Amino acid sequence: MTVRLLTNIGRLWTGTDLLSNAAMLLQHDRVAWVGPAAELPQSLPGIIEDIVDVDEVDNLGGGLVTPGLIDAHCHPVYAGNRYAEITMRASGASKTEITGAGGGVASTVTVTRGTDPWTLCNAVRERLRHWVLSGCTTVEAKTGYHLTRDGELSDIRLLRSLEEEPGMPRLHATFFAAHAVPPEYFGRPHDYVDAVCSWLGDAAQAGADGVDVYCDNQQFTAEDAHRLLSAGQGAGLKTHMHACAKPRHGAVRMATDLQCTSVDLVHETDEEDILALAKTTTPVVVCPTTSLHEHSNPPVRALLDHGVPVGLGTDHNPGQSGLTSLPTAIALAIAMFNMSVLEALRSATVGGAFALGLTDRGVLTPGCYADIVQWDADHEGAFAWSYGLKTLRVWRGGETIR
Repeated sequence: MTVRLLTNIGRLWTGTDLLSNAAMLLQHDRVAWVGPAAELPQSLPGIIEDIVDVDEVDNLGGGLVTPGLIDAHCHPVYAGNRYAEITMRASGASKTEITGAGGGVASTVTVTRGTDPWTLCNAVRERLRHWVLSGCTTVEAKTGYHLTRDGELSDIRLLRSLEEEPGMPRLHATFFAAHAVPPEYFGRPHDYVDAVCSWLGDAAQAGADGVDVYCDNQQFTAEDAHRLLSAGQGAGLKTHMHACAKPRHGAVRMATDLQCTSVDLVHETDEEDILALAKTTTPVVVCPTTSLHEHSNPPVRALLDHGVPVGLGTDHNPGQSGLTSLPTAIALAIAMFNMSVLEALRSATVGGAFALGLTDRGVLTPGCYADIVQWDADHEGAFAWSYGLKTLRVWRGGETIR
């Protein structure tokens, strides 16, 4: 087992604490010790007998170091683009006009279904590489642009295969067949929910980690979501929900009743929802780019004040946002959601891990993955200033991937 020493860390955000002049010992792919450099032990039982015998020493030059960031909400598996639609929207076109012109989710479904697997895989690989370069070592990656059993399952297998390639982030693969009602089920959303429920066991076998549903009055109702997420729990999948309902119809409270792994976006919510979330500690994932698009912010300050765990996502998707930089999302969250720098960093690290039901990352403590980022800064305040802080080095499992 290789033992590495990272030393001369000027500022270290561990996910829970902020340390100055820190050091870390890594054993293989895990953190073995972390703390002030002055307290670096001379030996660690079962790991190293004498600190002078470490295999590698990296002097980080007094820089800023954090856990690898975790994007807890994005949609990277698709083909094509919707630039023309986005231009129409920016010029004031209505959703009806855009749909009439062939835009919307259905347009991406058509292109994705018509794209060969090799081309689709190359496109997804290139996108995921952008996340790594910007310091994101775990990405929650949703399917949802095939909307057929075989297509959605192939997307899960694609994600699992990419995760094994060098230079890729860890992936939380979310089966999102309940993204929209496909054309062949037009007017029969409940039949489509029945079909998706029957696919969930196969999704778990294909490597899916979780299942998601778009709970909105124009897509799937809270009752549809309850049926589908209950089936997902029965298949051993973690459960997530796009709680975007307009008008609200109980989606958030239904998610808390089911003890979902996360409830996401929550732009249309109230104090009763917040109290329900606080009672169950169900995490919420917020996405600043979606808030900009919807012209509506989730009640992040109230959620935090009530002790609700908050994760952060880019909500990368072909119809609204091409953002692949979680550091940019951190800066936006600070500016838009009245979050402190450390609150935003927490949401992008340990908060994201919690929202994905993970306990082995997002925090630099002994036993957790050595997913680490050194930033082009010497203080965490740079996240609020830069709108896309650059990385100097990125480690996944103790190995440099940037």
